Amino acid sequence: MSSGAAARSRNGVQAQSQADTPLPLAPDRSSEALDTLEYSSVLDLVAAFAVGPLGAERVRSRRPTDDLTWVRLELARVSEIAGLIRRGDGLLAEPIPDVTRALSHLRIEGSVLEGIDLVALQRVMAAARNVHQDLRRVAEIAPLSAQLIGSLPDKKIERRLEQSLDPDGNLLDTASPALAHARREVQASRQRLLRRLETLLRSLDSSAASGDASVTVRGNRYVIPVRRDSRSRPPGIIHDESGSAGTLFIEPSETIELGNALREAEVEEERETLRVLRELTGLLRPELPRLHESLEMCVAVDDLVARARYAVDISAELPEVELAPAPLRIVNGRHPLLLAGDTPVIPFDLELSESERTVLISGPNTGGKTVLLKAVGLAAALGASGIIPPVGLDSRLPIFRQIYADIGDRQSIAASLSTFSAHVRMLRGVLDQADEGTLVLLDEIGSGTDPVEGAALASATLVSLTRRGAVTLATTHLGALKELASHEPGIVNGSLQFDAATLTPTYRFLKGVPGRSYGLAIARRLGLPGEVLDDANARVPDGERRLDELLAAVEDREGQLREEQRRAEEHRLELDSLATRLQTQEQVQTAREADLKRREKEAERESKRQARAFLLEARGRVEAALDLARGAVDAAAAREARRLVEEGVKEAGEAPGEDQAGTGVGVDGQPGSGTENLEIGYKVRLQSGGTGEIIELRSDGKVVVAAGAVRMVADPTSVRLISGREERRTRIETAPPHRGASVSERAPASLEIDLRGMTGDEAESATLAAVDAAVLADQPFLRIIHGMGTGVVRDRVQRVVSRDRRISRYSFAPRNQGGTGVTIVEFSG
Repeated sequence: MSSGAAARSRNGVQAQSQADTPLPLAPDRSSEALDTLEYSSVLDLVAAFAVGPLGAERVRSRRPTDDLTWVRLELARVSEIAGLIRRGDGLLAEPIPDVTRALSHLRIEGSVLEGIDLVALQRVMAAARNVHQDLRRVAEIAPLSAQLIGSLPDKKIERRLEQSLDPDGNLLDTASPALAHARREVQASRQRLLRRLETLLRSLDSSAASGDASVTVRGNRYVIPVRRDSRSRPPGIIHDESGSAGTLFIEPSETIELGNALREAEVEEERETLRVLRELTGLLRPELPRLHESLEMCVAVDDLVARARYAVDISAELPEVELAPAPLRIVNGRHPLLLAGDTPVIPFDLELSESERTVLISGPNTGGKTVLLKAVGLAAALGASGIIPPVGLDSRLPIFRQIYADIGDRQSIAASLSTFSAHVRMLRGVLDQADEGTLVLLDEIGSGTDPVEGAALASATLVSLTRRGAVTLATTHLGALKELASHEPGIVNGSLQFDAATLTPTYRFLKGVPGRSYGLAIARRLGLPGEVLDDANARVPDGERRLDELLAAVEDREGQLREEQRRAEEHRLELDSLATRLQTQEQVQTAREADLKRREKEAERESKRQARAFLLEARGRVEAALDLARGAVDAAAAREARRLVEEGVKEAGEAPGEDQAGTGVGVDGQPGSGTENLEIGYKVRLQSGGTGEIIELRSDGKVVVAAGAVRMVADPTSVRLISGREERRTRIETAPPHRGASVSERAPASLEIDLRGMTGDEAESATLAAVDAAVLADQPFLRIIHGMGTGVVRDRVQRVVSRDRRISRYSFAPRNQGGTGVTIVEFSG
């Protein structure tokens, strides 16, 4: 398109239009074919997406061309912007006024533009600046569309116009100091004149002027109304009289000078107005080429965006295009005018290889054959016009040099043409011009005359067009033509399916199989007498009857195959879904195993760290006790120091990581078998190595141990007493600060955790800690007691366990084990 850009810069909009607008195909024949296909109605649908009249008119002016380079560029640009729109972006299109007349006047040296023209040009400049900026914004993702960027006029001129004119094209006082002064002088002169005339009018008696008389204007002069028969009327110039001739409109002699002064001021204002308009016009004249480019850029972008919005609206996809002869493949094709209606449109697929040139479509009336012809013709015409037609992905459209369409009744009484004569005249023109770059659409070929002769003529015509390489789509009811595809290379049968059970069309195209007429079946359904139908059926030639029976069998078999294919596709989709789920499960399992290994390593490292911290703490306490013993001054202090040393040594020997399993103990570490030696407030060490405080002695013999925010139910045989309540207070007072992990972090694993009485946040933290401990201890399940209550704690528990990938399943406990007050969690194997 570089040549188009060069022409645009030299000659403006007209040159650009000539360079970028395609030349129409074979004007006479193609225009007639486009009219037959209702091509202009489709263009109206596309033009409705334009934001301005010039953009809409550019869309309506589009015609098919065989310039493959131009077609590919235009379609690619539309695809670029359609992609932006589908992603929620787009390209700005600005509505602009038609300034072609103003630009033509501007070309004339010495001409002066009216204010309204100057405002229109200023709007074009402002719109062009916005469009220019948006084209630059999308330049990287839409480089082909960015080629539409044109030069802009000097922004100073745009600002000068904004300061000089109001939206209606009237000059503002800011346009020129002289103009502002002249307007003030006009206003002052007018006020002086009006005051003087009103004074004179009020001084007249009632016989000279009525009480409601007022100053008015006649012949661009201010006057007062005075009765004709008044003897006291003032002297002056009579400018007009009333319709009854009873009132004269007089400019009094004493106000003539004031009127002249007003007129002089008005002339000066007009002179300055003309001077300012001439100055503004002179500023624009050197910018004429850039004004043309700005106008063309705005119109071209509006045209482009309209075509892109249309493509998105009808879910159209960019087709591949090649010069004919080339394969034709339409996927998910639809008639554009039907898409604009409210009736659901059933798409069709049509594919012709390079060796297949003619499709003979047969079947009953109202089956959609004519719609299919027009849809194919419109797809070809729209694609060659730079408009993406309503087709789906993987479609391929040849670019034809000529399009012929013989559709509908061409009978003309004025031209003494019968239906058959009109069709023959059309066929003659087609056969004179058709070649391998031609698309021919023939509706009801061979009709309008004797069926035998009509079939013979139709066969010869189709064979001739096929051998010339033209792509031909023809519809027919003639049974004799259905056999043509069996012995003539390049011709294939096709049909639009019909529901034999309901005798209604399905509008689904089927290539390779001719269609049945269903004439007798439809007549039977509509109530024609049975004896008449039986007689008619007996008169059908045997060959036609056998062909119809064969077609019926083929249709049944095709329906069975389609149903089997549908079931096979459903089965394949089900298998694909199952495979996807299995793959997902495998990935989740792998991730769980990796997570468990990671947690095991982290737990081992944490255990070693805690053991080391515990030993260091115990060692510090032993050293502190030894220091105390060395400094003891009496026997009591020595005994206390000795007790602390023994206790520190004992705790050092029970550091985490050692085997703590064994029988339960009572007070002072003595073995016990129940809760008789334990009390609330005692500090104990559990089997897993963690410590806690007894907060409840249950009736079933078990104890509830609190470890930080975690509460666990334990058997007395699994705990070892560390100290009683008083001893615990002494330890807290004398022990140095603990720098190891918190009690909640060292919480032991248990098969049960009790959260009753906790807040939602406490319950969530406790649940997380208990699950971690249970996983590290390789427990198979965990009972979480949350109670029924308000449901806050239960909901927090459910949220935690539902998100943990280590948990294979969870559910409420059976009714006799707590019901909805207990959640049982099972861990992955």
